[in-house]
Amino acid sequence: INLRESQLDFAVFKKAVIGYYNLKNSNLISKTHNVITIIDFNKPSTAKRLWIVDLDNNKLLFNTLVAHGQGSGDNMAMNFSNNNESHQSSLGFYITSDIYFGKHGLSMKLNGMDEGFNTNALDRAVVVHGAEYVSQDFINTHGRLGRSFGCPALPVAMTKTIIENIKGKTTLFINGSQNSYSSKYSDLNLAVNNFMAANDNLTAGL
Repeated sequence: INLRESQLDFAVFKKAVIGYYNLKNSNLISKTHNVITIIDFNKPSTAKRLWIVDLDNNKLLFNTLVAHGQGSGDNMAMNFSNNNESHQSSLGFYITSDIYFGKHGLSMKLNGMDEGFNTNALDRAVVVHGAEYVSQDFINTHGRLGRSFGCPALPVAMTKTIIENIKGKTTLFINGSQNSYSSKYSDLNLAVNNFMAANDNLTAGL
């Protein structure tokens, strides 16, 4: 599905899919809307470092720009925090939540699932929203994207379509360099067992 051509690292995709299957087995995400959003903050803000993959149809839906928090760094996101007022991005697994209209227009709340790493997302108002500073024009002028207060901000023109595609309790995974990061949803053996069980059930049903 051209993920390699779009510069998505396989190791990052693997981590995201492991978490997706473990969240699914825990009945935390949608059973019918099987898309996954992946953000790789190991890449600079000038790169298209957000991918949305339709796992049912093996299709790459979007590959676009996304901003990180002011406190995380300039072109590269180097620092991450779960703390209020840090203005830093937070790593880990999220589940998409309520849609609303705020100061940035159409926006979507995120529930952070990794204790100690992103569970303050709702209190910090870390949400998906559009921003004028997320554009190629901004990169051309400043040499990098603008930065948020910790939100994964999107190009304005794509925000509505992206939110429509990932709303309804789907998985969003933010990857980055933080040696202390860990997640209970990163258990590979558990994810493989869940995957095999799902396929066995499908085969039995056929």
